[in-house]
Amino acid sequence: MKLAFILDPLEALKIHKDSSYAIMREAVARDHEIFVIHQEDLLWSDNSVVCYARGLALIEQADPGIGWYQAGEKSMQPLQAFDAVLMRKDPPFNMEYLYSTYLLELAEKQGARVINSPRGIRDFNEKLAIIRFPQFAPPTLVTRQESLIMEFLHQHRDIILKPLDSMGGSGIFRVHDADHNVNVILETMTHYGTRTIMAQRFIPEIVKGDKRILLIAGKSVPYALARIPKPGETRGNLNTGGTGVAQPLSDHDKKIAATLGPELTERGLLLVGLDVIGDCLTEINVTSPTGIQEIYKQTGFNAAKMMMDAIEENT
Repeated sequence: MKLAFILDPLEALKIHKDSSYAIMREAVARDHEIFVIHQEDLLWSDNSVVCYARGLALIEQADPGIGWYQAGEKSMQPLQAFDAVLMRKDPPFNMEYLYSTYLLELAEKQGARVINSPRGIRDFNEKLAIIRFPQFAPPTLVTRQESLIMEFLHQHRDIILKPLDSMGGSGIFRVHDADHNVNVILETMTHYGTRTIMAQRFIPEIVKGDKRILLIAGKSVPYALARIPKPGETRGNLNTGGTGVAQPLSDHDKKIAATLGPELTERGLLLVGLDVIGDCLTEINVTSPTGIQEIYKQTGFNAAKMMMDAIEENT
């Protein structure tokens, strides 16, 4: 098969932990051809969605991140020329990301196979999507009205504030009802009441880790990656210093996965990362879920193989 990956700049990928790299390695091991596309390489021209794609050869070597690939020259190709196009561009989910999903959805109408579904990515904002499943979510408020957030804070006394378009723990605040900086935090996050944010009751089980549960074609990987915050930190994200510890799914984790899996698959979301703290679903990651390499290194379970199996079965 010919597989195209829409990625961030190649030189920025940390291949020792990048899930896109793990999937590409598995694809190459199966003798599939891989190509790279960057966001700016997508365009509409002559009544068709086309791209400037480069063939990619992976170089195995001991020193990760230096000279790990060879890329060919760019050539213009229609998206349907590939057996599958994997949208793996990281957030922020800004207007450029939105425009890319529009182009990719048009490409689907012209015969391209896009993973994850562009419409599915748009419909499932990674923060807001949890309110589709209130039985698993913590107490949550979504608003840009500072007075309502203050009421929520006084009710729960200890809350988390999140922007709706970021990733990796960026821009997240934990505030207490006695915090003297609450007003300025709210002014900054809501841009003086013009930007909608999310507030959630703080979940103390975060000390045991923010669990990343991977769903592939609606089925859960049997291990979660619990991202445990470093001392003095409330965010477990690995890029904020959290430590990833692979662990078997709990019965409640399996229940969440089994409930969400069918709907997510029906919406064309082949690879999804569920974030669970304690027994609470806190995010549904559909843009570029990670954790594949950490789980493999600690447990030997090859989620990249599971992903490629799913691509081959669904293409």
